[in-house]
Amino acid sequence: MSTFVILLGGDLTVTDRLRAQVKGARFLAADGGMRHALSLGVVPELWLGDFDSTDPDLLEKFTAVPRETFPVAKDMTDGELALNKAYQLGAKRVILCGAFGGERTDHTLLHLTMATRHAILGRQILLSSGFEEAYPLVPGEFHYNLPEASVFSILSFSQLEGLTIEQAEWPLDKITLPLGSSLTVSNVVRGTLYVSLRLGHAILIAKPS
Repeated sequence: MSTFVILLGGDLTVTDRLRAQVKGARFLAADGGMRHALSLGVVPELWLGDFDSTDPDLLEKFTAVPRETFPVAKDMTDGELALNKAYQLGAKRVILCGAFGGERTDHTLLHLTMATRHAILGRQILLSSGFEEAYPLVPGEFHYNLPEASVFSILSFSQLEGLTIEQAEWPLDKITLPLGSSLTVSNVVRGTLYVSLRLGHAILIAKPS
């Protein structure tokens, strides 16, 4: 499977779990997300963006990396440009590193909803800060490779119908979850977490233990 990692401008803590997840992947960097290449010890094959948030030292350090430069006034964020490029290059699975935190809450929320849009199209996509992970939840059945006792929450983007959670401290069986409900916040993994959904869209956010 062709896995692409996109380095975004949010926070990133490099853990053994994250290193294992990105091993063997192809890397793209979006603007200031290039700084994470240093902590991961990688050199992306392409650097995209308007470069308005890139440290001059990074520009000097990675002069050999090919760039695609875009105007500041454009219709997409640098992250979305990089995600689209990954799919153009044949990505079957994408990991968005540095998808959370930073100074732009709107970018964090965009990454969550953008990933969900692609999951609706049947694409595999994971968002990570190293400290936290997020998985889009769309209609279907899913198993998650999360360590025992990991804390996780499901946050809905719409009313959810037929939501089932198994192998968790607080299981649920085919419930309807209203938009904005906190019922599915702060659950705990007990085994191989299984989630199924009949209708709706949400995001599963986990803190691997």
